[in-house]
Amino acid sequence: MTSTPKQLQQDQTMAKQDKHSHPRVASGRRGLPKSSSGTGLTIVIKLGTSSICDEITHFPLLSTLSLIVETILKLKAQGHRVVLVTSGAIGVGLRRLNLASKPKDLAQVQAIAAVGQGRLMSLYDDLFSQFNQPIAQILLTKNDLADRTQYLNACNTIDALLEMGVVPIVNENDTISVSEIRFGDNDTLSAITAGMIHADYLFLMTDVDCLYTDNPRTNPDAKPVMTVDDIAALKEKVSVASSGSLLGTGGMVTKLIAAELATAAGVTTVIARGSTPQNIFQIISQPIQHIGSASPKQDSTATMTTTATAVTNALGAATIASLPLHTRFLAKDNPMVDRKWWILHGLHAAGTIYIDQGAYKAITNASQKSSLFAAGIVDCKGTFVAQQSVRVVYRPQDYLKKDEQGQVVEEYDGPEEIELGKGLVNYASHEILRIKGCHSRQIIDRLGYADAECVIHRENLTRTKVTQP
Repeated sequence: MTSTPKQLQQDQTMAKQDKHSHPRVASGRRGLPKSSSGTGLTIVIKLGTSSICDEITHFPLLSTLSLIVETILKLKAQGHRVVLVTSGAIGVGLRRLNLASKPKDLAQVQAIAAVGQGRLMSLYDDLFSQFNQPIAQILLTKNDLADRTQYLNACNTIDALLEMGVVPIVNENDTISVSEIRFGDNDTLSAITAGMIHADYLFLMTDVDCLYTDNPRTNPDAKPVMTVDDIAALKEKVSVASSGSLLGTGGMVTKLIAAELATAAGVTTVIARGSTPQNIFQIISQPIQHIGSASPKQDSTATMTTTATAVTNALGAATIASLPLHTRFLAKDNPMVDRKWWILHGLHAAGTIYIDQGAYKAITNASQKSSLFAAGIVDCKGTFVAQQSVRVVYRPQDYLKKDEQGQVVEEYDGPEEIELGKGLVNYASHEILRIKGCHSRQIIDRLGYADAECVIHRENLTRTKVTQP
């Protein structure tokens, strides 16, 4: 079928936007990031509230902040590009207003964040100014990144600041962002920031040395996990149930989510202690590959941790003596290109499209890479308009073998729904309900017009790893 003028315009727009979207060039070795410029690494450092403010008194931890500033300046002196993602606005606001604890009322929390954000930036400016280093404040929300043009503008702004030698300091706009305050999205924000600028490393600085098999504060037998290759397998075998500090909104769970997002974009992610940022130099100069990796083939938690013997055999006793504790999540071999990573992680899903077995096989076929057509859609939920993001879901139980009486005769113990990915739709939800199940040439008969021959173009469809039913 000949493409419609709108479809041709859409393809041209995607091609123009993708001039700004380049995939990371693989360095050829897992765990060995390489800057695309060849002159240095691009590093994102995320500093949590527990590394910025005292949990009880809310006074700023000037010794830690000074070490962070000095570390950033030394990294820049070595030719690296550094972005700082910071929390702490609420903690600093509590100190400024002489409040003992964070209130439960959302409006009050956001008001405290508004007071604290200015003080926090003033604190950073004072510290960096001692070394004549300019900084820039960037406040983001998820809505800012939902629009493709604004997303690219944010990427270009951060890149321009780095080229000017400025240290960008990124924070979520707590005053208007509900999700960050409730769910600790600054970990996620740091991962999205790292993906936006094609960073080589993302450092999640926290109040522990690394990820452990259990909470080391309550379990003395907890062992460190040094290198992770499979985050999904790690989640099944390692306890990360502990929450964050009293002031913070995160915890180890949000850091694993951030690691998942960042590694999918080709960013090596590291969990390290915030009070010893100087360890960053050793970590980026001493790459580790598959030592203590979490593998789905390994059943015992002990085998997923890096023992002294395993590391010594691989790197030697001399190297181990100087190796700081940290957890390194290896970047994916084939990271997503920028546009598809943005669709999957930068956009809120406004609805869900349910597809049949034929569409499921076409979409999950790596060699086919099919678009999603109306003929393969069985239902949609939610209210959305064209060019919004939706989830694409398959329900295996609807397609199990049945006898002549309609009774299911095939056993299935898998998930009720399999999410195949997300995509930008060419039709609104009410239009999809009218054209579902029909051939592309019948769309004009159902609607009176045909804006596109497919519901989701393959270039606007981001597929995730799925399990065959």
